[in-house]
Amino acid sequence: MGGRVDVAVIGGGPAGLTAGVYLGRFLRSVVVLDAGSSRARYIPASHNCPGFPHGIAGEELLERLREQAEEFGATLVRARADGLEHVDGGFEVAASGKTWRAMKVILATGLADRLPDEPWAEEAIACGALRLCAVCDAFEARDGRIALMGPADSLAGHARFLRGYTGRLAAIPTDRDIDPAAADEMRALGVEAFSHGGTLGFVGRRCQWRAADGSISEFDTVYPYLGYEGRNALVADWGLEPGEEGELKVDRYQQTARPGLYAIGDVVSGLNQISVAVGQAAVAATHAHNSLPLVPRDRAHADASG
Repeated sequence: MGGRVDVAVIGGGPAGLTAGVYLGRFLRSVVVLDAGSSRARYIPASHNCPGFPHGIAGEELLERLREQAEEFGATLVRARADGLEHVDGGFEVAASGKTWRAMKVILATGLADRLPDEPWAEEAIACGALRLCAVCDAFEARDGRIALMGPADSLAGHARFLRGYTGRLAAIPTDRDIDPAAADEMRALGVEAFSHGGTLGFVGRRCQWRAADGSISEFDTVYPYLGYEGRNALVADWGLEPGEEGELKVDRYQQTARPGLYAIGDVVSGLNQISVAVGQAAVAATHAHNSLPLVPRDRAHADASG
């Protein structure tokens, strides 16, 4: 038996761990279930995370957040939640054969990027040959030879965004040729529009695209816009209304339509940024705390600390 807590946080990325920090500082009992699969672990160095002017690696940021959450009393458990039920008085969360009863639950389960189905994908991410978020790091890739790849219908918008960072940009469709009108629009922007068909390879610290005709193009960075896998399976059958892109819909306090169930981070926001996630965590944790029964502090604590 895991035990009883005020709040169970499901997910150990920046959002979930920040929620753990806040709830611990609110003197609430909180468990953070961390499956170890946060998207942040892929970040070689984040340069737009506030307070780190020289950047910080994703793994280092996660480790600092874990230390901070534990410092203020959060219990961190390395386990993947595999069950969530609404019960009298709150919720029951199951993970690795244990269960926790919680009055409130914060979902911080995030998203999983669809990566190229290649054994070298994570190695390429580690050195910046593959990048997953242009909002995060196009600044670092600026003026390089950049390719974006994904479904043909999605490429024009991404191309317009990245064209502000480099004059050497190519678009590679993964499902079919780009429509002639969209291809003409890209060429007018100075974007090379490739035909469908070819293979992506990784050589040294760069990626290569071998087209169907055998020609090879080499890129300093490739952004694969292949979509995401949602991580809301725990509540998939709860009847919660999804947003336009499948995200969980929440109110201004990050609470879903099920009272006491909050959602924060990438599972909610289309702008998948650490700064957004931690802000949502602060909002959700504060609202959850204020919604829980007051636990008056007795004088014994003051006498012990004095």
